[in-house]
Amino acid sequence: MATTFKQILNNDVTTTRTLLHESIPVTGSIVSGTYNEGASTNETNVKNYSHGLFQSVYDYPYLSSSANHIFDITVGYSNQSALSSSANTQNSDKISIYNQMAQILVGHDPSGSIREFDKDGNLTGGDKLREVFFVNFARLLQKDEIKKGTFEIEFGVSGSSATGATTSGPVGLSASNDPSLNFGKRIKVADLSGSSQFHVNSPAGEYGILYATQSSGQAATQILEYEEVPVGLIYYQAGIAVISGSIFSSSQGRALGSTLQGVLDATNLGSVGVGVGNRTDGFNSVTGSSISGSADAIRNRIYNISFQNTTELNSTIYFCRAGHNEFNYSSNPTYLSSSQIRVKESTLDQPVSYITTVGLYSATNELLAVAKLSEPLKKTPDTELTLRVRLDY
Repeated sequence: MATTFKQILNNDVTTTRTLLHESIPVTGSIVSGTYNEGASTNETNVKNYSHGLFQSVYDYPYLSSSANHIFDITVGYSNQSALSSSANTQNSDKISIYNQMAQILVGHDPSGSIREFDKDGNLTGGDKLREVFFVNFARLLQKDEIKKGTFEIEFGVSGSSATGATTSGPVGLSASNDPSLNFGKRIKVADLSGSSQFHVNSPAGEYGILYATQSSGQAATQILEYEEVPVGLIYYQAGIAVISGSIFSSSQGRALGSTLQGVLDATNLGSVGVGVGNRTDGFNSVTGSSISGSADAIRNRIYNISFQNTTELNSTIYFCRAGHNEFNYSSNPTYLSSSQIRVKESTLDQPVSYITTVGLYSATNELLAVAKLSEPLKKTPDTELTLRVRLDY
């Protein structure tokens, strides 16, 4: 127990902040296909719950002790959406999911009403994303936040029917586990400008705009008439991607054109809704499907996901200074023998001590932290030492 204390002054303390990044790839084979047992409904790494509000995806069969939670996926739409109808399957649940996520990520307007997700981040007006699906990444993957400008997700947009046969018509959301059907043509949704043009007007922290670009399968003009079309939002600290269902719609005014021929009005994306009217293609399939069924269909079209996570290390550094006339004697009882210092052979010898430990104490002399030196440091009246103690948190 220390018997001599030295006060640490403000000039003896500084703080640092370090950001560590790790690349996270999630392939479509893990999300859908690797752990299938005969049919898409027997995917042992995908957990559906009795409440039916979302499904969880793991990197191994979720009953395994080695399984790690990757992300949750769910679907929702606003009560202002043209898709909203009491006749739809789980209609109230889909509206509640949208409202819950909007409260957390977008907040309320001055009247107390829940804001809708905004296509360009300008909450005062503009087009809204009223029909979306949510990909909520596990803390294990995202750590403290998703690094700005690194998020990418690719979707297969090839047309397929419920039986798995290819079609030449509009893009649907049927769940086929055959990559040749779903991934023949792909669209990439990416955080293209997040590193410099992110928004801060969210109660959940910073977020960026997700843009759709052509990925593979056909020339860009055959899938997108314009590149970099805003189709979603990525919330960095929350680790949640909000992606418009319009990327799966195939009529004019959506991200994809009729029969993939690039019919696009980039200024008319969002508030017009997706998959409305009498059509049964695109995101309109969620109206007659359960949330789990819609999540299956969307998940089976994920080609891959990649981003870099961020681990923030905050450190307080204490410079513990031992002056030439300080800490030259040890408080260890064995330092003395018959009231004489053991390390001195004569009265003319200087006192000597060896510093092995630094203790940080509170104002009331309560031990808060202990730092051990790699080797004892010799301390005499003709030397001064400065020990740098770093406390990470």
